[in-house]
Amino acid sequence: MDVEYITISSIISLEHIPHLWAQNDILILIIDMNDYDTVSVDYLDDTEIKHLEGLQTKYFKKRYTTSRMILKYILRHLLKERLVSDIVLYKDENGKVHVRNHKDIHICISYTENIATLTISKVEIGVDVELMRLRSLTNISKYLRTTPLDTDRSMNDLDLLTIWALKEAYCKFSNKSIFSNFSKELDLNSVCHSSYIINNKYILATITDSDQHTINISRLKKIA
Repeated sequence: MDVEYITISSIISLEHIPHLWAQNDILILIIDMNDYDTVSVDYLDDTEIKHLEGLQTKYFKKRYTTSRMILKYILRHLLKERLVSDIVLYKDENGKVHVRNHKDIHICISYTENIATLTISKVEIGVDVELMRLRSLTNISKYLRTTPLDTDRSMNDLDLLTIWALKEAYCKFSNKSIFSNFSKELDLNSVCHSSYIINNKYILATITDSDQHTINISRLKKIA
């Protein structure tokens, strides 16, 4: 299975995002949540607060508040809103995040350990990120009913983890339940897919409807 190896060493600032947005169809921003010790819930509206209260662990609470805060700061710069509180996010019935009054902007969020990827896109997209060696490959293989996309060779561990990431990305792209597709054969004939190994540590998979879209993958500097 083809993957592209990329190294991301530089860090971009929040102020640089509008420039990247003008040049690309898709921005995938890598966030290190360890950069943020605590995040105020002042950035959350009443619906988000209610969702936060339903989360069971500090890990899930932190990643929720951190990702929402950063995402709203990013959108504030792109949409030229005066205040972060002017940005309203909501989930549909399948859990996909939307920006109120901005159907032209598509959002996809993925997590692995301390890393979050926040995707802001001008087109429909699904993105998943996985830490290499994070999951037990034995457990993965029993959930994946699949055959190699390249039938001339057998699948290795990297193939299995890449297919796992592609399946998650496909579910987000199609806005369907993750578990509804894991037991099915992965069919990528009707979509465009890309897989990246980032800094030899993470696998990142994307699904779009065309290969004509430009993608920028960057690491975002900590927001003070």
